[in-house]
Amino acid sequence: MAVDNGQCASERPVAPRHVAIIMDGNNRWAKKRGLKAAGGHRAGVEVIRGLLASSRKRGVEVITLFAFSSENWQRPSLEVQALMRLFSSYLESETRKLHEDGVRMRFIGERDRFSASLRKQMDYSEQLTRFNRDTTLVIAVDYGGQWDIVSATRQLAKRVEAGELRADDIDISLFDQYTALADLPKPDLCIRTAGEQRISNFMLWQLAYSEFYFCDCLWPDFDELEMGRALDAFASRERRYGGRNNDNDNGE
Repeated sequence: MAVDNGQCASERPVAPRHVAIIMDGNNRWAKKRGLKAAGGHRAGVEVIRGLLASSRKRGVEVITLFAFSSENWQRPSLEVQALMRLFSSYLESETRKLHEDGVRMRFIGERDRFSASLRKQMDYSEQLTRFNRDTTLVIAVDYGGQWDIVSATRQLAKRVEAGELRADDIDISLFDQYTALADLPKPDLCIRTAGEQRISNFMLWQLAYSEFYFCDCLWPDFDELEMGRALDAFASRERRYGGRNNDNDNGE
């Protein structure tokens, strides 16, 4: 059965509207330089500013960064504490600059396990930048793709339980409305750095038809040149969305 998701059967993209990034390699970068893990994470944060600038020049509208997964709480407590401090410091130092640059900030994931002060910073960043439209920066923190799907399922189940919906009313389109970032375009491109080739529970629903780009570059070294290579690779691909380009049909 052919897949119909509302997209053209064959489309050659120029620039992705939405790029999702799994930022991997901070620890390895630090170890290579004799630094503690926190040093690698700090270096990784410095990449974000340049990434936003280079992405905007190439026409990217949304950047989603996998900053802290649901599973990352299992890391050594000192590393987790350092990450929380770094996250707080980033919001404190960058929010107003991002606002001046026309960047809208969004956060996806659970927030209950964060401190009250950090939740307040996240709320402030979202409120301050909510009307900006030049670029949207989404930071996934305490986020997991499985959590996202379960959360959407629970919300729909409550509506069914309340008699507002019938189970048969639930289809892909309706389910999608209850997932994180339902109001934004789905990621066209997912990048993972540091040589790993898996998605590690990241945006499982949203990445169904994304293109993937894996590179060996460790995240703190991911500069404008590396981003350009990823975007060029994307532009060279043909997106079929489960369809077939009859002009290039070789019988496979």
